[in-house]
Amino acid sequence: MSWITLKTTVARWEAELMQQILAAHDIPSRVIDIGVGFYCGQGSQVALQVLSKDQWTAYLLLSPVEDN
Repeated sequence: MSWITLKTTVARWEAELMQQILAAHDIPSRVIDIGVGFYCGQGSQVALQVLSKDQWTAYLLLSPVEDN
């Protein structure tokens, strides 16, 4: 199974929060360090990844709620 990156961010807490949401729905995920940010002082970037079979379910769970 391959891993798909859903989101990249410099806020590790944000990626870990999304990881907890996915875990609550039994979707395996991982947060990995991908290197230094684009600007000095920005910090290290991280990526939130899920298995490819769970990609669309994860996108739906993490997407904003639509207003009618």
